[in-house]
Amino acid sequence: MKDLTTITGAAHTDRIHDSAAKHVTGRADYTDDIAMPEGTLHAYLGVSDVAHARLKSLDLSAVRDAPGVVGVLTAADIPGVNDISPTHQNDEPVFPTDLIQFHGQPLFAVVAESRDLARRAALLAKIDAEPLPHALDPIAAQEAGYPHVTAPLTLQRGDLDAGMAAAKNRIAGRMTVGGQDHMYLEGQIAFAMPGEDDDVIVHCSTQHPSEAQHMVAHVLGVPSNAVVVNVRRMGGGFGGKESQMNLFAAVAALAAKKWGRAVKIRPDRDQDMTATGKRHDFVIDYEVGFDDAGRIEAVGGTFAARCGFSADLSGPVTDRALFHADNAYFYPHVRLSSRPMKTNTVSNTAFRGFGGPQGVIAAERMIEEIAYATGQDPLDVRKANFYGGAGRDLTPYHQEVSDNILDRLVTELEESADYRQRRANILAYNLHSPVLKKGIALTPVKFGISFTATWYNQAGALVHVYNDGSIHLNHGGTEMGQGLNTKVAQVVAEAFQVDFERIKITKTTTEKVPNTSATAASSGTDLNGMAALNAVEQIKARLVGFAAEQWNVAPEAVRFEVNQVHIGTEVLSFDAFIKQAYLARVQLSAAGFYKTPDIHWDRAKGQGRPFYYYAYGAACSEVTIDTLTGEYRVDRTDLLHDVGRSLNPVLDRGQVEGAFIQGMGWLTTEELWWDDAGRLRTHAPSTYKIPLASDRPRVFNVNLADWSENRELTIKRSKAVGEPPFMLGISVFEALSMAVASVADYRECPRLDAPATPERVLMAVDRLRRGAA
Repeated sequence: MKDLTTITGAAHTDRIHDSAAKHVTGRADYTDDIAMPEGTLHAYLGVSDVAHARLKSLDLSAVRDAPGVVGVLTAADIPGVNDISPTHQNDEPVFPTDLIQFHGQPLFAVVAESRDLARRAALLAKIDAEPLPHALDPIAAQEAGYPHVTAPLTLQRGDLDAGMAAAKNRIAGRMTVGGQDHMYLEGQIAFAMPGEDDDVIVHCSTQHPSEAQHMVAHVLGVPSNAVVVNVRRMGGGFGGKESQMNLFAAVAALAAKKWGRAVKIRPDRDQDMTATGKRHDFVIDYEVGFDDAGRIEAVGGTFAARCGFSADLSGPVTDRALFHADNAYFYPHVRLSSRPMKTNTVSNTAFRGFGGPQGVIAAERMIEEIAYATGQDPLDVRKANFYGGAGRDLTPYHQEVSDNILDRLVTELEESADYRQRRANILAYNLHSPVLKKGIALTPVKFGISFTATWYNQAGALVHVYNDGSIHLNHGGTEMGQGLNTKVAQVVAEAFQVDFERIKITKTTTEKVPNTSATAASSGTDLNGMAALNAVEQIKARLVGFAAEQWNVAPEAVRFEVNQVHIGTEVLSFDAFIKQAYLARVQLSAAGFYKTPDIHWDRAKGQGRPFYYYAYGAACSEVTIDTLTGEYRVDRTDLLHDVGRSLNPVLDRGQVEGAFIQGMGWLTTEELWWDDAGRLRTHAPSTYKIPLASDRPRVFNVNLADWSENRELTIKRSKAVGEPPFMLGISVFEALSMAVASVADYRECPRLDAPATPERVLMAVDRLRRGAA
């Protein structure tokens, strides 16, 4: 029986994802499901087969003559500007004119009557290119004298040289951290329909509709108001659809306007993986000074990244790596520098965490080094270096850590996971087990929330209340499976005090909410939820004013209750009240807006408050490795994560679980590999290994810190959840390291590089055994 005392789908309650049933039954519509009008054409990319070369000529006569081909697109067919750089560096052409800069770079597009015909024709091009020397990784790029793709950053506080000189103990090392492919279920896709005059409508799978709109307009040479970009939902994004869709949207729109027919472009998985960017690989050189108790006194670090041939988003990604190179730890003296290196590879891009995970794992490596050097439990070293205490609350970028809850959070997990007893049991087990070795680690995360490009911290929303009482919700965020639409609708339901089912969530479109920010940086709910609430409050203020005047009561006597409106002693259903307001000509629509307060960042000084708040979490993982093969399994993982006052606990737990598994995959099985010619060899699910269901921890306990509440005035005091738990996967990497270290009686840090594939684990075991012999 329906509960008449509470609304359905209220904030802070479990609510199934609004499209969950459609997802699992195949009824959810994606871009590729849109019915194609008569005469729809299909585009496909023709790409380079060399990593670096001068493009001397491009003979496309055989391509044009191929069956079903309508035409081809090259740089000469671009009426506007041949650049799709998201940071406006003018370094990322749609199609190059004279220089090939990575293997698989798109050189032209074929447009044909079918996708299969376009694919086949794309292989017929005759490309005359003069090979040039190439550099594929950041170290090779430095040795070859390659430039930075964007200006580097340095963060510093205190006096590093003096602090390091005064430290009793010093350790220096190098760590290589691999990249990661987004491996979204739905690949890149764009579907453009030409309109009259300059108009074009583009349906595409993008996290950033406004950027796609601006890029298409830029390439077509038309104003942004001529381009409409629509996104109903994505089949995953993870950052890979923040800027990478620019190419596909531009090509589809160019072809649609040139031939006056609808055009769809959908690369196969191989081309999707070779033509689009990944998580940035890093080579991190670090030095840490510390006392005999393991407390850090000074840290220096250089973070060199494989950025690819153009800047893309490498500037803010490498910046954020430095922002998180402290993780949860206070560094009295510190200097951190980035080196965003140009390489002859596809331009790397946004990925869940946006550089933060690469910074966090560097911090954990230094903690691990200290623990082995001092003979301590790494958890004790971690706790000794947490932010907190007099003079120990300032980050390397000079932001005060004022909301730290890690002491309580880590202590709770330590107890609930029985960490101390299990570690003692593992030490005893390893002593008598010659082949199988176990490891356990408890690692924390502190993750800053906000776009570091301050102007992106804004959002808009549009709310209509129709005269039958139904509600239409539109906002600038995009749904990619994370539940953003569900959470924002819960905010609206709570504010109006109506059932969730009354609200219709509609596609994201640049026609309704302009100048949107990317759904990224974990800020989708923070920004769009507040914008939607602002719109509702505007409508409610008008309704309260109307009711107070019409019924001659004080505004305070007008209350929105469960599917009703109470006006003094009179009670109306929400539907009846809205009908009355409509007849009285009350405006029942509002555009909401929100901008994050109290944030600022001076990149030139390397100082400011780039983050509105921090989200925290902790993970405890136990693993077993086979020292004869390097294979391993995750026996148990316990997670405790801080999402503030959760808007939807069941969705948040799902995000925490998924983020952990994806983070674990990044550090274990997901290896990107280029051959000497610059060809990406791990370009399909057959060669690139994401975690399977069988790879999940055998015991997997996931809890939210339900006592936490955001100290800042975020939407309903919740916290972002998309990116922070990704770094909980580092606990698996650290546990593997302990298991490897056991073969040399824990005397030496194994210095595993990431990902810790079975091959790397086996080689580390062999190296430590030979060293101990």
